[in-house]
Amino acid sequence: MLFNSFPFLLGYLPVTLLLFFALARRSQAWAAAWLALASLVFYGWWDYRYIPLLLASVGFNYVCGLRCRAAPQPVRKRWLTGAIAVNLLLLAYMKYADFFLASAAALSGRPLPLLHVVLPIGISFYTFTQIAFLVDSYQGKVRESRFIHYLLFVTYFPHLIAGPVLHHKEMMPQFAARRTYAPLAENFAVGSAIFLIGLAKKVLLADNLAAYASPLFAAPDAPSLLPAWGGVLAYAFQLYFDFSGYSDMAIGLSRLFGVRLPLNFNSPYKAANIIDFWRRWHMTLSRFLRDYLYLPLGGNRKGPLRRHVNLMTTMLLGGLWHGAGWNFVIWGGLHGLYLTVNHGWLALATRLGFPLQARLWRWLAAALTFVAVCYAWVFFRASDTATALDIVRGMSGLHGLALPDAIGNRLGPARLWLEQLGMGFFAGGGARFIETWSWVLLAALLAFACPNTQEIVRRFEPAFDFVPGAAVAHGALARRLVWQPTRAWALLMGLCALACLLSLSRPTDFLYFQF
Repeated sequence: MLFNSFPFLLGYLPVTLLLFFALARRSQAWAAAWLALASLVFYGWWDYRYIPLLLASVGFNYVCGLRCRAAPQPVRKRWLTGAIAVNLLLLAYMKYADFFLASAAALSGRPLPLLHVVLPIGISFYTFTQIAFLVDSYQGKVRESRFIHYLLFVTYFPHLIAGPVLHHKEMMPQFAARRTYAPLAENFAVGSAIFLIGLAKKVLLADNLAAYASPLFAAPDAPSLLPAWGGVLAYAFQLYFDFSGYSDMAIGLSRLFGVRLPLNFNSPYKAANIIDFWRRWHMTLSRFLRDYLYLPLGGNRKGPLRRHVNLMTTMLLGGLWHGAGWNFVIWGGLHGLYLTVNHGWLALATRLGFPLQARLWRWLAAALTFVAVCYAWVFFRASDTATALDIVRGMSGLHGLALPDAIGNRLGPARLWLEQLGMGFFAGGGARFIETWSWVLLAALLAFACPNTQEIVRRFEPAFDFVPGAAVAHGALARRLVWQPTRAWALLMGLCALACLLSLSRPTDFLYFQF
């Protein structure tokens, strides 16, 4: 079931929401149990055969978490090691078995039969979520032990399929809090606004950009400079608005139930360097990789060389987490290299007194970061390395600088002058070229020049907080929220909803569902 579909919007969501608050009037435990059951139904809509696997994973990790908390120290460590090993082995079998077999066959030169395992949707997210729970249980950070809250924490439908990757300390206290079960008008107003913004990003932007990205990656055929960049930028912004839209929709849906999810996306293309990019892109995954992989490897505590090795290891494994293919390993390796270079440059620039905060330098650094990210996206999206390298050569101008003939014909005498430069400058496909770059420019304007969702919402609700850890009310957050939108805002949201509903005839999957 898709967030951007009529069965979800007109059936599943209103029924789940109404029964949740109706049951909450009688018992919070019943309401939590209903929401957990509804989340399992949501998951089973994709393929009911994997519900037993999900429930087995939840039960196994819950018991292991209890043992990691209660057992003596040597035994606790064995429970933690064994539980993490089981989780990773299950994930490796489901997600990487055919990848490992194909790689072994390529290295040995002998064909090996593939298993053709069907990947259970969301397994990467609920596995990582539970590994974090196990580690925190071992470290004594877990206080909540009710099974129904743990089941809901893992299966909670707004995050189950594509994140964010949650910490128990953010969610389980909210499921135990009385105020979560009170139907507040402010939550409905804030949640529906955030959801509609996310829906618009997905339906009106990402899905339209897909039509101009897919042809390049399906058959690149030695693309010249501008067509190559047009297709790559179309994909870069498609992925941006698709994932940003999903993240907003998840946060907005959760807010309808009175539950705050952590921020997972914060205008990453505005980042001034690649370190900042990873603080803004898939923020909860970055946090997980930092806390449960990079820091246990030693982080930056054992010198610059060890830090660079740890960074590269973390990003290579992060790339492999995104998909079972060498393209994802290359993508992760590129970002590991980017981070290593970035840390080295910052250290050198600090010693030299380079004006890193100067406005012009920040603009140039942001542009360089965006270009580097786009080159890496090619490997993330392409079906194989040969296709990716062909597109990269086109982006680098190695296949020429051809423009469509239809554009060249309108340049008149200027065309002759351009052709005298000695390059085959014009080729076919003028209409698609213009459409592609029109969508790319619109997407760039929205991504770079406009406020993001949390910045928009904070204009109307100063106490609103997306930040991870906002589950614990304090200060302004402990007070009743005041939602004060304007009539113009209400009209804009109404038009946005109408445009989205008219575009839902053929809902499409979110790109991060494949991970």
